[in-house]
Formats: sequence, C-alpha cells, structure tokens
Amino acid sequence: MSRSTTILITGGAGFIGSTLSELFLKRGYRVLIVDDLSTGSMRNIQHFKNHPRFEYTIDSVLNRQLTAELIDQADLVFHLAAAVGVQLIVESPVRTIETNVEGTAVVLEQAAKKRKRVFIASTSEVYGKSKDIPFSEEQDLILGPSSKGRWSYACSKALDEFLALAFWNEKKVPVTILRLFNTVGPRQVGHYGMVLPRFVAQALAGEPMTVHGDGTQTRCFCHVADVVKALAELAEEDRSVGEILNIGSDEEVSIMRLAELVREVAGSRSEIIKIPYHEAYAAGFEDMARRVPDISKIHSLIGFRPEKSLPEIIQDVIVYHQT
Repeated sequence: MSRSTTILITGGAGFIGSTLSELFLKRGYRVLIVDDLSTGSMRNIQHFKNHPRFEYTIDSVLNRQLTAELIDQADLVFHLAAAVGVQLIVESPVRTIETNVEGTAVVLEQAAKKRKRVFIASTSEVYGKSKDIPFSEEQDLILGPSSKGRWSYACSKALDEFLALAFWNEKKVPVTILRLFNTVGPRQVGHYGMVLPRFVAQALAGEPMTVHGDGTQTRCFCHVADVVKALAELAEEDRSVGEILNIGSDEEVSIMRLAELVREVAGSRSEIIKIPYHEAYAAGFEDMARRVPDISKIHSLIGFRPEKSLPEIIQDVIVYHQT
C-alpha cells in the first residue's frame, strides 16, 4: 500500500477497530471510521480523533448512502461493525442478526460497485459445537439448535462468510474472512460478557470473581496488538483474497485458571465463585468446552505468531483499568 491509501474501518470506535485505526495512522495512512457507538466508545479514539489523517462518523453501516460515500473514498475496508459479546447476543438476538447480516450485506453491496477490497471480521463462534480440536478453516461447522438463541450469533456470522465468498466468486469482490479467537487487551470492556476485563474489574475492586459454569471450559486469548498487526500485514498480502483465516493464540487456558492468573497478577484477594450458566444467562444456555485455533494457514501466509504471553496480556488490561 502507498502512503496515499485510505482505509475505512466500520466499528472503528470499538476496542479492536480503534487499535487498528491507531496502527494505520502511525504507518502513515488516511483512516476513516464509522461507528454507531452501540458497543464502541468515543473514549477509544479520544487521543487521536483530531489527527489530520483521521475522520470519524457517528452512524450505522445500515445507512446505505453514508456507507456508499465512505466506501467510495476508501481503497480497502475492514468491516468490524457487529453485535459482540455473549451477554448482548443472548439478550438481543434480533439486534444481533440484523446488525451482523444486514450490515455486512450493505458493505459488500457498496464495495461491489467498484470492487474495493474488503476484510470481513468473523469469529471462532462459527465452529459451534465441534470437538475437532484445533479448529481448521476447512472443517465442518456444527451449530446448536435454532431454539437456543446462543447460536444466533454464530449463524449470523457464518451467513456473513457465505455472503462474502459469494460476492468474491460471483462478482469478484476481493474479500478476506478473518475468524478472530478471543481478542483481548486495553480498551475492551466487560459490559457484554467479555470475561477477561470482567475478571480484572472484579479483582481490582476486591469483589468476587464470577466464573460462569464449572470453569473447566478453555479458551485461547490473543493480545489486540498482535491481532491488528496481523490485519495490517494481511492488507499487503494478495494471497489472502478469497481465503478464510483463523487469527488468535493457540495457548489454551481454562477459565478457572484465567481467574486465578488475574487474581495473582493483580495482587487481589478476591474470592473466585462459580455461577451456573442458567443463572448467568438463561435456562438451556450452551457453551463450547474448548475453542482452539489452528493458525498454520495464517502463519504460512505472513509468518504470524502471537508475541504477547497471557501474563503480559493480563498486566496490560490491569494497567488500562487502573488509568
């Protein structure tokens, strides 16, 4: 990319979008963002919102005319706007489906007019109930029943993927699908069920740290700095067009062990307590026992390996919450 490149980031005031915006600004590019602030925050962009190469618009990508105008200005698009967080998904399934599916459709339709390159943020949630660990991009997706709203998010993001690849195959819109695995770090908040910032906030306040379920479920946490660096490198890699890529850490940790690590790093004396899923969310809530990515594909493309260890990630989140 040349220094005259303009990048549009939808959901740019979210914690990933704002971190990606900041990285591209540091590298000399012009950055446009659009965010309706439903889960993003002006605080995330406060320190660079007056940058001469940065422009922000508070609105939704569902505003077709606005989205068309922004995409016309852009050379490439990172579509990160989406309903996020387990709690939000369970409580607002209509909003989840509408935001994810309709928003992605609008972005792809407008990008198709001039074949702008688009990066679609998907999620590890699409692997659903699969027990084929580690998850690879070509394996089957196994979702739970439609009677359980828990799976509406996974289904909506899987539909986003099908739609993006259809635009690539039929209309030659250059797309890349990014399956993100538990991205964490500064600026992420725990309002919508995000486990690490919730644990950190509880530990720093000396409150009980609430583990949902029995705590044996495992996840892999990747620092947002590692993730956005990978996104920026993929923007330079034409071989990623038409591909689905897992992005995340493959360092597996149980949620109970995560709570213990947060307590240790924070120097907290908080009690760790377990809350059954039906109390934390709703009756019949289902969760995945393990979620581990195979990252060999993205490694072969750009040499991606996460650099930040889990204790370093926890420390960064603690420092952010203390400022």
